[in-house]
Amino acid sequence: MEAPTVILKPGEADRVVAGHPWIYAGEILRVTRPPSDGEMVQVKDHRQRFLGVGFFNSKSKIHVRVLASERIEVDEGFFEGRIRAALEVRRRYLPGATSFRVVNTESDFLSGLIVDKYEDVLVLQILSLGMDQRKSQIVLALQKIFSPRAILERSDAPSRKFEGLEVANGILSGEFSGKCFVNLNGLKFETDLQEGHKTGMYLDQQANYQAVSNFARGGQVLDCFSFLGGFGLHAARAGAAHVHLLDQSSQAIEASQRNAAANGLAEKCSFETVNVFDWLKAQTAVKPHEKVIPRFDLIILDPPSFTRNRASVPDALRGYKEIHLRALKLLKPGGVLATFCCSHHVNAELFQDTLLSAAYDTRKILRRIAVYSQSPDHPIIPMIPETEYLKGFAFEMA
Repeated sequence: MEAPTVILKPGEADRVVAGHPWIYAGEILRVTRPPSDGEMVQVKDHRQRFLGVGFFNSKSKIHVRVLASERIEVDEGFFEGRIRAALEVRRRYLPGATSFRVVNTESDFLSGLIVDKYEDVLVLQILSLGMDQRKSQIVLALQKIFSPRAILERSDAPSRKFEGLEVANGILSGEFSGKCFVNLNGLKFETDLQEGHKTGMYLDQQANYQAVSNFARGGQVLDCFSFLGGFGLHAARAGAAHVHLLDQSSQAIEASQRNAAANGLAEKCSFETVNVFDWLKAQTAVKPHEKVIPRFDLIILDPPSFTRNRASVPDALRGYKEIHLRALKLLKPGGVLATFCCSHHVNAELFQDTLLSAAYDTRKILRRIAVYSQSPDHPIIPMIPETEYLKGFAFEMA
């Protein structure tokens, strides 16, 4: 029997033709017969021209997630082909990496699927019903390609509930217990793949860790929101005189201390469990007619996202401005501020404007010396704006 056909309203096909995989409920004119949730459907425009095939889910605002612009069979072979193609992109642009994101949902034309590789262990995160129903095929394809020691599932993202899915965590194949050491640019990071952030850690800064460390040689470095010490330990290895790492999570600070020791960098580092906003405020508090004495040659700001939706953007911008105001007061003339924003809702222009507003208020002139994006294992498809979220800058104080 032919798959059910989803027919789009006039004017709604252009985005799909351009490559965006999401079709919302309000964009659908009619369906030829009611599909079951998770079923493959074909998509046509209002003139009955074929646009592609994808997974249907009536429970989600995203009624269809398009997988291909041609008719395909979604089986183990399909997943193997798509995952191998994604892996080839990583081998081209991150040739030396042993830990990286293998599949980044829409970026790799597998909407709703994330696969992260941590050395010889894979972590799967499924965000859509269609992918969830085909989990066994995905696991078989991954075993065939990678022969991993273990495949874990960390399908605990809040967005699953919008697909009508429960949290699903556990070991899907192989044996795994506790933590593992992940190699990033030749440094070892102890990572908890079963309890840590996201699928264990953030892989999207791998290239930036190395790039920012180029500014550290001989300097006093402040790493704010340091998590497992990614920026700070790269800076220490690159020849920083001293690195001070701040994070409000005591577990993150303890892990970063162990990571510093494991990499022979403990003597160059100091650590503090503290709210970064409070710490910056305390360090820049002065009496009337006193001035803040700048102490750092390199300051790194890599906070978690301050906004989850468009409505909270104004509050987020106030937060970004506040940390930049304080940081700029602590930065020596000629020093470098490396700063990042991981919110999709705050674009690079808005983020830079907020930073420059802080520079204006502190009467500082900044020279932009680098622009950063997410690592190549998180590819950006410009026609799918949701695939671009991480942006960053390095500014030298003139």
